[in-house]
Amino acid sequence: MNKLCIFVGTTIGGYVGWWAGEQLGFEFFVNFLLSGVGSILGVYAGWKLARKLNE
Repeated sequence: MNKLCIFVGTTIGGYVGWWAGEQLGFEFFVNFLLSGVGSILGVYAGWKLARKLNE
């Protein structure tokens, strides 16, 4: 369950980061960086969710 939650969090976080960059009118490199930040936040959120579900 832990790996699944982290995978889903990473996917959603990366997509949201890229989407936010597109909405703000940034180019590829900034979108790439925002996607990375979103992925990191998604890993954290997925990990917290998995811990909550395992309680």
